[in-house]
Amino acid sequence: MAVDTSPRTTTWTYVDGEWLSGNPPLIGPTSHAMWLGSTVFDGARWFDGIAPDLDLHCQRVNRSAEALGLKPAMAAEEIEALTLEGVKKFDGKTAIYVKPMYWGEHGSWSVVAVDPESTRFALCLFEAPMGNAHAGSALTLSPFRRPTLECMPTDAKAGCLYPNNARILTEARSRGFDNALVRDMLGNIAETGSSNVFMVKDGVVFTPAANRTFLAGITRARIIGLLRSAGHEVVETTLTMTDFEGADEIFTTGNYSKVLPVTRLEEHNFQAGPVTARARDLYMDWAHSSCNA
Repeated sequence: MAVDTSPRTTTWTYVDGEWLSGNPPLIGPTSHAMWLGSTVFDGARWFDGIAPDLDLHCQRVNRSAEALGLKPAMAAEEIEALTLEGVKKFDGKTAIYVKPMYWGEHGSWSVVAVDPESTRFALCLFEAPMGNAHAGSALTLSPFRRPTLECMPTDAKAGCLYPNNARILTEARSRGFDNALVRDMLGNIAETGSSNVFMVKDGVVFTPAANRTFLAGITRARIIGLLRSAGHEVVETTLTMTDFEGADEIFTTGNYSKVLPVTRLEEHNFQAGPVTARARDLYMDWAHSSCNA
């Protein structure tokens, strides 16, 4: 039976020296990536004619590749240039998700370990509208947890980490929530199932300290810097579920939607407050004044 593998939105992928439209077949059943999960990727954004922090995302995908035992085949600057080339294939109106990725074709050391010399590269761009900045999300507490670096490659944006994120989101949505706060192995809040998380209490902004159980994102770091430059106190520290339940505001950050408010945590309701709005405004002002794609 034929399977429809066409993408749901306009998509272009650069691989092996050419741009291909749609969803080209790239990984076979004997590929190490298909069999044993040697994939890494990153996610940047193009919107309104700009690509904020594109350079940092291109640098990070190469670091992720090295962390997983892969050998980066493209310089970060080359990935940036290819991205801006690929953006021209779109209508220039709809926001684009930028996804550079590496994967291993062959194994070594009795197949299980990836052969770094077999690393392949692709750059996938597809249309993806930005999240609604005014639509608050509802969070629960996930029964699942983030692994430590000793258990999984948490220092990489690796595909093998995302089945855990998927079950976090699936379980939360089965109970009527949009997303979930996720704890580390010590029981402290690390992130949500798909983004970094912040809370505000008495005007002070708090976010979980980077402890290598979660990816401390590029947008997270940008928001911290912008808030501090604007005079807000931002504290990176250990936070518990009780801390979040007592917050005045909660918001999330991530490349896909940048800054989004949380309006419910379990049965606690929150307003999309002024610090959340300020964080998003600061980000968008910085992006539109500092970035040029």
